[in-house]
Amino acid sequence: MTAVETPLAAAAVDRRRWLRLTGIGAVIVLLAVELVLGWSSLSTALHQLRAPHVGWLTLATLAELAAMNAYGRMQRHLLRSAGVRVSLIDHLRLAYAAHSLSATLPGGPAFSTRFNYQQMRRFGASPAVASWCIALSGILSSSALAVVTVVSAIAAGGATHWQHLVGLLVAAVLLTLGVRRVARHPETLQPLIHLLNRVRRRPVDEGDDRILGFLGQLRSARLRPGHGVAAALFALSNWFLDAICLWLSFRAIGVHPAGLPDVLLAFCAAMAAGTITIVPGGLGIIDSALILGLIAGGVDTSAAVAAVVLYRLISFGFIMAIGWLSWLRIRRSPQADPSAPPPSSQPAPPAPPPSSQPDLSAPPSSSQADLSAPPPSSRLDS
Repeated sequence: MTAVETPLAAAAVDRRRWLRLTGIGAVIVLLAVELVLGWSSLSTALHQLRAPHVGWLTLATLAELAAMNAYGRMQRHLLRSAGVRVSLIDHLRLAYAAHSLSATLPGGPAFSTRFNYQQMRRFGASPAVASWCIALSGILSSSALAVVTVVSAIAAGGATHWQHLVGLLVAAVLLTLGVRRVARHPETLQPLIHLLNRVRRRPVDEGDDRILGFLGQLRSARLRPGHGVAAALFALSNWFLDAICLWLSFRAIGVHPAGLPDVLLAFCAAMAAGTITIVPGGLGIIDSALILGLIAGGVDTSAAVAAVVLYRLISFGFIMAIGWLSWLRIRRSPQADPSAPPPSSQPAPPAPPPSSQPDLSAPPSSSQADLSAPPPSSRLDS
């Protein structure tokens, strides 16, 4: 890095830091204004939260646990489709831990993606298969949220933009078919690699072996119909059960819940708003979007605030606690080296019995060096 580039890089880092601090400050100001304006509703909501109904609270918690279970099963089916078989408990630990990393750390999605990749490599997946599974998980999750949004809009009697959903589904299908095509015929990318090398002024065949080897690993990453349908259904279940937890939170505080389509619409809008946030866990962003969406659906303000607070205690506080415990459990477990070859299934040959007589036919050991040989030179050979 040159002396000119160093101040530029430092200025860019300072600019990002100030933007982040400005955004966090704006969120704090927004929360303070909401707290002042809605204090009466908040006090009523806190009064409703003092004694939640134990039965409904248990059902809401079970719905959130089932949502996390569905996400872990989705990733399990994707890896199984690529020939990687791991126990369900390992997938669930990974799902909880990765979710906690993503939701609680600044820049959490980057840490979560890296952690997912490392653990899938530990499970036995190749680099290409692990990358394929992570990318496809994101595509399935985004598509499932879009489907839940469209279905809830139809059920609520609202207008639906079919072209957006169709475009998303077509893009996902084309991407999947393109990856399969490249995996089966990696040589089709060689002209593109050569063109990029010419633009970069590098040797034409630079990186051919590495890139083609990586693409060759994708041949095992075939999404079979059975696993694909199961993964898609579990992706839908993940979002739907999460929304059901919010719906059951109304029952837990002793308030008749709003219509399920209205709750689903508010939930989907809040989750979409929470995908782009600078605050860990979407605190303030998701909560405000949920409350405003529920109020727009006809829910009383105090009931909306109480239900959202209880829902976030379950989906954020309780689930995050399980996730960090899972992360500690994974970190304490013996880590296998992903680059090491798998152990052989054949038993090792038995060791020969010890003998008191030296084996004269064996070559001399390093301790039996020729004493007449000169000592090794410490000078480097030119």
